[in-house]
Amino acid sequence: MQTVLITGGSGGIGAELARRLRAQGANVAIVARSVERLNAVADETGAHAFPADVLDAEAFADTVKRIETDVGEIDGFAHAVGSVFLRPLHATSLEDWRTTFETNATSAFIALKAVMPLMMRRRRGSVVLFSTVAASTGLPNHETIAAAKSAIEGLVRSASISYARYGIRVNAVAPALTRTPLSRSLWENEMTLKASVAMHPLGRIGEPGDIAAAAMYFLSDASAWTTGQILGVDGGLSAGSPPVTLKP
Repeated sequence: MQTVLITGGSGGIGAELARRLRAQGANVAIVARSVERLNAVADETGAHAFPADVLDAEAFADTVKRIETDVGEIDGFAHAVGSVFLRPLHATSLEDWRTTFETNATSAFIALKAVMPLMMRRRRGSVVLFSTVAASTGLPNHETIAAAKSAIEGLVRSASISYARYGIRVNAVAPALTRTPLSRSLWENEMTLKASVAMHPLGRIGEPGDIAAAAMYFLSDASAWTTGQILGVDGGLSAGSPPVTLKP
């Protein structure tokens, strides 16, 4: 039975991924800072809850070791930790810039540094990180989060080559606006939601299941010959603008 570690397991995408993996019989360990939300997901799904802050490198490394002892050898790892920060560059503080990079890029580095040696010893494993459509498509007010997630994409491409000889695959999913608690302030605003829907050729924003399904593909044997890829799951936003109807 596959064992999958999900960091950010109490969030919208992480929790949905845990549900789907458990439904397929996988052992799932979820990690997050919020004990209350983490336990709620664990109670619902039957996943194993391990409260921890990924940015605390030493504590997280100890947590990963406990997971291997208590749950099983980690076959798959999904890093669903991230943030939403939308503000033009001139109005962004250096502290906000650094915090966004720590939450998104540095947390991924720390997590991989703890997980990779375990997968290397067994010469197998699949890693899924999460980027954003803004890393490849210019969107207003996305400078900081686009830069941080672009770091994720560079990490994926390089790590996929470095660790291929160990049988470890590294890929990423790049969503557009998705209906999760993290982005609630955007999709609960009627004007913002309407504008976002109009931007997406498929005419809606994403749901957690859309993104979790892509992560499931990368974690499964169906993607056994796929590594170093960034899969856009964005309603067509990265492909181009929706058609405009011109009035006569």
